[in-house]
Amino acid sequence: MHVEPKRDYYEVLEVPRDADAKTIKRAFLKKARTLHPDVNKEPDAEERFKEVNEAYAVLSDDQKRANYDRYGDPNGPAGFGSDYVDVSDIFGGGGFGFGDIFDSFFGGGAGRAGAQARTRGRDMGIRLTVTLEEAAAGCKKTVAYTRLAPCEDCGGTGAAEGGRAHACERCHGTGRVVEVQRTIFGQMQTQATCPVCHGQGQVIDHPCETCEGQGRAPSREKVEVQVPAGVHSGQTITVSGKGEAGVRGDASGDLVVSIEVAESDRFERRGDDLYCTVRVDALQAIVGTTVVLDGIMEGERVTVEVPAGCQFGQQVVVERKGMPRMGMIARGNLVAVVQVETPRDLTKKQLLDVAAIVAERALDEGAAAERDARPEPTSEEEAEGFSAAAENAAEHFAKERWHAPKNPFRSRK
Repeated sequence: MHVEPKRDYYEVLEVPRDADAKTIKRAFLKKARTLHPDVNKEPDAEERFKEVNEAYAVLSDDQKRANYDRYGDPNGPAGFGSDYVDVSDIFGGGGFGFGDIFDSFFGGGAGRAGAQARTRGRDMGIRLTVTLEEAAAGCKKTVAYTRLAPCEDCGGTGAAEGGRAHACERCHGTGRVVEVQRTIFGQMQTQATCPVCHGQGQVIDHPCETCEGQGRAPSREKVEVQVPAGVHSGQTITVSGKGEAGVRGDASGDLVVSIEVAESDRFERRGDDLYCTVRVDALQAIVGTTVVLDGIMEGERVTVEVPAGCQFGQQVVVERKGMPRMGMIARGNLVAVVQVETPRDLTKKQLLDVAAIVAERALDEGAAAERDARPEPTSEEEAEGFSAAAENAAEHFAKERWHAPKNPFRSRK
């Protein structure tokens, strides 16, 4: 079917596009007098006379002219091309349809595959939260969700018992039609989804009542998800074919599971390294100590060696005791951040010992020189380990704090 595009109305009346109403009317009267069938005996005079009348009817009406100038049609955008034309008619008879055109370009069956591709089920996304311990070890989790699954009543065909599918009469099974649009540049033909079968290429004479002929219906389902060891928040796991089912047995989409690793009370994750806090008292920090704590893996014990003279906030690294690196045998590190706390439960004896140490460290250089000039201490004095100055300072400290009557160092002799 060949459709001859209409001439531009301004060209018909031979006026410029910005012509005013008077100019358009004068041009119409002039054309009408020369083309009237009673005056002009040429074979096409009558058709040309009708064309002039049609052009004037549009351009003399302000609203129609505005629509025509903007959309190429006096009826506005709605008048563009609501006509659906049979694909076979557009491309000629003899069984040569639009699908054959696609086949000739892309190889056999390419045209028909397009309709099926449009009805593949959509992918679905859900979120799954796991603990840090689960992320470290890897785990299996069962998630429940609702999806459009193949209809159980019709088996996904969309047809009720006794019903059947047959080729759509509008598109002849291609799922496509060609839409003819009228524009200011003439008529244009564009491909569109068939409005009868909605791109399926088939219609069902007795559709299933449960799924209304779609072959799929809402269903609450459960699926098991394998979470790999070392997974990070934001990573996804795809479960093939567990998204929305396709229309009437077409392929299902995928289920995309987004992982979120919950925060831990014991560890802070930074990449594949784990940070934790180790508390020691000031005396342990001075001499060094060993702290044993539970690791991230079940049943794992981790030994942290706190060095002598450790400072507040100092980090002690224990290699290969962090999170597993996903897909690898290697692990990150465990970083223990030391917090030094002042002990509050010292006995009087312990406190006096500490006071003596503090007093000895507070001696000025002169006192230290005097102490060095004294005779060598006896073996018993060496056992005590404190200088005379330190003993005097400790005795003074004790009298002020507890009103002790005697030097505690001499009382031990």
